[in-house]
Amino acid sequence: MERPQMLRLLALLSTLALPAQAQHTAGDFDYYVLALSWSPNWCALEGADRGSPQCDNGADFGWVLHGLWPQYERGWPADCRHSFRNPSRFETSAQADLFGSSGSAWHQWNKHGSCSGLAPNDYYALAREAYSRIARPEVFRKLDRAVTLPASLIEEAFMKENDGLDADEITITCRAGRIQEARICLTRDLDLRRCGDDVIRDCTLDDALFAPIP
Repeated sequence: MERPQMLRLLALLSTLALPAQAQHTAGDFDYYVLALSWSPNWCALEGADRGSPQCDNGADFGWVLHGLWPQYERGWPADCRHSFRNPSRFETSAQADLFGSSGSAWHQWNKHGSCSGLAPNDYYALAREAYSRIARPEVFRKLDRAVTLPASLIEEAFMKENDGLDADEITITCRAGRIQEARICLTRDLDLRRCGDDVIRDCTLDDALFAPIP
């Protein structure tokens, strides 16, 4: 066999030997995670360096919607194949007040919204409804300087402001010594529910940094 033919054969065999990649199915999931990001901390860690409009002076963002994520009982789908038209720039710009920027709204639709089984506008409407159902503690907006605090204090503040919210329905995450997110678990009908075991991973820091809104 000539060398070019042998190389083509080897390439074909190596392709056939690769395991087939699972394709997540849009609409096939168990529950949602509503992820709320504390904007000043995100901006300090990465957003400002990216030049995100979420971090502009006077933007006045506190808890922004990182995303409404379809979730399995363990693990999650992402980047699902779907038959919907992707959202337009106008449609994502209309979500900047919720997600912090149109770019974030676009990214969340492509990675997570595509797995919801909903058209982009319906996904965004559901995300806005989920966000509106969770009271964000106003006390954190009143800070005039950076403080260090136990991550558990953030969880307690959310539970105090939201009747029926239990500790196994919310988790607080940290990154680089800072409070990162509050993640709240919801049914597909947006009722509170217990988080999956892989989601309940609370930050245990007693001195997590919490930056004020500029």
